[in-house]
Amino acid sequence: GLVIDGRTLEHVLHDSLQNTFLELTEKCRAVVCCQATPLQKSVLVRLVRNKLKAMTLAVGDGANDVSMIQVADIGVGISGQEGMQAVMASDFAISQFRHLRKLLLVHGHWCYTRLTNMVLYFFYKNVAYVNLLFWYQFFCGFSGTSMTDYWILILFNLLFTSVPPLVYGVLDKDVSAEILLQLPQLYMTSQ
Repeated sequence: GLVIDGRTLEHVLHDSLQNTFLELTEKCRAVVCCQATPLQKSVLVRLVRNKLKAMTLAVGDGANDVSMIQVADIGVGISGQEGMQAVMASDFAISQFRHLRKLLLVHGHWCYTRLTNMVLYFFYKNVAYVNLLFWYQFFCGFSGTSMTDYWILILFNLLFTSVPPLVYGVLDKDVSAEILLQLPQLYMTSQ
């Protein structure tokens, strides 16, 4: 791991040392920046996000973390003694830092699998509808007549094909929370 303080970070964030710093951080499992200003935090997250093309997660608990949380791809605010500014600016809110593990490993895994399956379902739904249109054109001699009224198309998207994603999204949990917490590598395999 690498621990860097705010004064050193100020020198590192200049253009001449950015690439060297990023090469060093890529070799580390964790980088901890302490006593950094809010501007330094946001610049560091933006630097990692833009130069390394990495997805960034920022975790903060106070007003000094708001800019960092807003710059990151995903912001997590911890409600606590320092107020609610970080929570208000974040995508997700947790009450204690120890809940971050469950948020990432359990709910992150479930959300990821649900989203990927929903994308597959919507591809299937659209292919099914376009397939009907394709074969209908043979039936009507390619005259361009409409196969369905607009209200049927609206019902197709709203009622007929919206129930399976809703049921799946609410009920599906491919792996139990206990197993996901015991085997953190399952998060990587789902990607």
